[in-house]
Amino acid sequence: MRVHSARNMKTLLETTLPAPLDDLDPRQYIIIKGARVNNLKNLSVAIPRNKLVVITGLSGSGKSSLAFDTLFAEGQRMYVESLSSYARQFLGRMDKPDVDYIRGVAPAIAIEQKVNNRNPRSTVGTTTEIYDYMKLLFARIGKTISPVSGAEVKKDTVDGVVDYAMALAEGQRLMVLYPLLVKEGRTDNDELKILLQKGFTRIFLQNEVVFIEEWLDANQDEKTGEVKSTEILVVVDRVSIKHDDDTQFRLSDSIQTAFFEGEGSCHIWMENESIRSFSDRFEADGILFEEPSVNFFSFNNPYGACKHCEGFGTVLGIDPELVIPDKSLSVFEGAIAPWRGEAFREEFLKVLLKNGIKFDFPIHRPWFELTPQEQEKLWTGNEHFKGLNNFFEYLSSNSYKIQYRVMLSRFRGRTTCSECKGTRLRKDAGFVKISGKSIIELMLLPVSKLLPFFQKLVINPQEQKIARQLLEEINSRLGYLEKVGLGYLSLNRLTNSLSGGEFQRIKLATSLGSALVGSMYILDEPSIGLHPRDTQRLIEVLKTLRDLGNTVIVVEHEEEVMLAADQLIDIGPEAGEGGGHLIFQGKFEENGKSAKTLSDAENNSYTFKYLNKLEAIALPKPRTNFIDFITLVGARENNLKNLKVNIPLNAFTVVTGVSGSGKSTLISKVLYPALAHLQGVGTGESGKFDRLEGAYKKIKQVEFIDQNPIGKSSRSNPVSYVKALDAIRNLMASQVLAKNRGYSPSHFSFNVEGGRCETCQGEGEIKIEMQFMADIYLKCESCHGRRFKEEVLEVAFKEKNIAQILNLTVDDAIKFFGVQPKIAERLQPLADVGLGYVRLGQSSNTLSGGEAQRVKLAFFLSKANPVDNGILFIFDEPTTGLHFHDISKLLKSIQALVNRGNTVIVIEHNLDMVKCADWIIDLGPEGGDIGGNLVFQGPVQEILEVKESITARYLKEKLANA
Repeated sequence: MRVHSARNMKTLLETTLPAPLDDLDPRQYIIIKGARVNNLKNLSVAIPRNKLVVITGLSGSGKSSLAFDTLFAEGQRMYVESLSSYARQFLGRMDKPDVDYIRGVAPAIAIEQKVNNRNPRSTVGTTTEIYDYMKLLFARIGKTISPVSGAEVKKDTVDGVVDYAMALAEGQRLMVLYPLLVKEGRTDNDELKILLQKGFTRIFLQNEVVFIEEWLDANQDEKTGEVKSTEILVVVDRVSIKHDDDTQFRLSDSIQTAFFEGEGSCHIWMENESIRSFSDRFEADGILFEEPSVNFFSFNNPYGACKHCEGFGTVLGIDPELVIPDKSLSVFEGAIAPWRGEAFREEFLKVLLKNGIKFDFPIHRPWFELTPQEQEKLWTGNEHFKGLNNFFEYLSSNSYKIQYRVMLSRFRGRTTCSECKGTRLRKDAGFVKISGKSIIELMLLPVSKLLPFFQKLVINPQEQKIARQLLEEINSRLGYLEKVGLGYLSLNRLTNSLSGGEFQRIKLATSLGSALVGSMYILDEPSIGLHPRDTQRLIEVLKTLRDLGNTVIVVEHEEEVMLAADQLIDIGPEAGEGGGHLIFQGKFEENGKSAKTLSDAENNSYTFKYLNKLEAIALPKPRTNFIDFITLVGARENNLKNLKVNIPLNAFTVVTGVSGSGKSTLISKVLYPALAHLQGVGTGESGKFDRLEGAYKKIKQVEFIDQNPIGKSSRSNPVSYVKALDAIRNLMASQVLAKNRGYSPSHFSFNVEGGRCETCQGEGEIKIEMQFMADIYLKCESCHGRRFKEEVLEVAFKEKNIAQILNLTVDDAIKFFGVQPKIAERLQPLADVGLGYVRLGQSSNTLSGGEAQRVKLAFFLSKANPVDNGILFIFDEPTTGLHFHDISKLLKSIQALVNRGNTVIVIEHNLDMVKCADWIIDLGPEGGDIGGNLVFQGPVQEILEVKESITARYLKEKLANA
């Protein structure tokens, strides 16, 4: 490890406050004194207002406790206090942050990583409010274009027809007419008599004006008394054009009458015997169109939503990916999954195999080599065999039999709606266009292409007046999305499909678009999910937010963000009970004050040591003897460009590339579902690809370790997830007092009745539902948050009851259970992955995504069985929430999995993680449509010579400074 000389170090420049903490002006500082929330040790700090402040430190050191549980919680409490008496009735029971005082708190906005919006209708466009402005824009200046002729659909008005007539030459004679409409149940004779009663006297037919009474007398049938049915126009008025007001008023009145009586139709006859037709209905080419309105473009409204999928874009149907799971097989080899069993093999498959030669079908050719026409034929069938569509119709018609219902359920999945093709809007919404583009087309464009469209939009002056403010809002918000590195997203992208980092940056862009001032923004690692190339752009956005007049407080581990901060607050020195102290507050500067010796703060600061390379993540010895590979052929989901990707087994592979280059699509949507289907654990729809090749059959199990919570119940916790809680309960039940009282292990569980507090049902807190606000959780008044009954808490092991044991940190618990190796061994993996600061009974819903991911990793490390090889582990950005010091621990755990004979694939941007991999797959070169290409695959050292790789550029710099 190389140590830089003192003069080359980034030096900590301590900030000297102008006065003691108690004397500082709350208008200049946010002052926190004596914070004791969670593990904070009576921490006092003054945060300057209208600055970019970064809070850093090890995972579990107390960063989030200071930023969110103290500062934001107080801002939220003060906000609630300003509301109605209904909300205030709970304030006496709401816990204030445990501090001496907090002064100078501004209105607080927390932007966290959690994608807490699971609404299947929520999209990037609705979340950022851009779609709301686009709906208004199309409703106001959109032009409806007929799909038949391509002409603009217009509705004639009285004023428009009057202008047309008044533009004729002086003295020109004309007639205002309308077609006679025969109501249901009436005859022409009845209608003509009603016309007489209304005061009309003349009709126009066969290019001649006649009196109604005369025509009735001349054309009545002698037997029935009825007139012969013919096309009749009613004369409203006859006018000789004069360019004066009287003629204009007369024409206006007559034309309005014609439109009313003709139910939207009016004709103007002129002296040259030509007739011009007008309609105040919104129609063209024989089609009656809907007039654009805001709801017309809303897929969240029944009026605008596609009637087939009800605005969801997908419907429940037969999923082709489940029907043909392995595309490397031929029909003869069993490519069609539902026809593999004996029940349907005779009736369907054997008929196809026998008759395939009659229509030249290649039954021995792999599915991926069949032409689209041949694949379609398997679904539609022909006179020689029944196709898959016929097969599933047969199952549906016999669904009263349970075996057929089960069969259908195995192959059902969410498929794209055939009516709206996934756009979710009614089809005729696509007829309304601005500058040749419909709102449907624009919603499917990536932001990077949508922004230039609106910036270069050319509209007439009248439309400009109407749309000016809407276009300003749209361009501003799209610009911020581009700046935060999300230019590859389309506005139609579902919010619940975003990563935590993407969702956070969307909320950040929305906040910037709102242009609030005087607020306090608290962000949780906004750099997560960002390639190093995009980090600088994020910093510029954070500075923009600051320059608007806001205080921006960022919990962050990214080096570039730390260096850009106006103030850096380092919390530590360790995690858990060893943290909670203010190690340093100030600013890092390159080539600042020279320092011959490090200060006490710098000696205790892991942040300072890693930034100055006094400590570093060491490069492991790379593996080079790659024997077996999985080969994924023809990956083309989303923006992937028909990739052929090799992944070595028994190795550590990292998949990288700029945001939107296709990393998650390749691994999460294509590789993982493909392998899971082969294992018989279907995970829904898999992405498009041709086939798997290589040694994929050597994989015994596939585990996707994502950042989703470790349990759906708030009672789930780390100690139960790693299977240590059972041993603890057995230990407590074996104590003498427990035996005397007849307590079983279940008495020490808060998941079942017996020993738990029944008031809160073992939760430790009560949920209070608030109208129009987030629910409030209050400590249970019966058990005071301890979760168990008083008599159960009287049972102790080494002077600690079950509640006190569950309140121990993992590190403390390992020492406490030193004489109980079975428990300590199960807990040790949690400490090995850097979670020694987490409390045993900590609710899973309080863990961050990165912490939940590491708990899952600890579960697999806790399996002491030495023959657990053959598992493929997939991690999605496991460095989320990790300090440099924690990443080194995580890498050791990943290497331990590989050393046991497993394969690890990591989707990651962190260069410390990338440099330690055995194999790298780099996608790009950019995101969105410009991404999806395989820039490089191979050993990490070899990527440094690839000029097209953006990752190589930053990795070379990282290795040069190592």
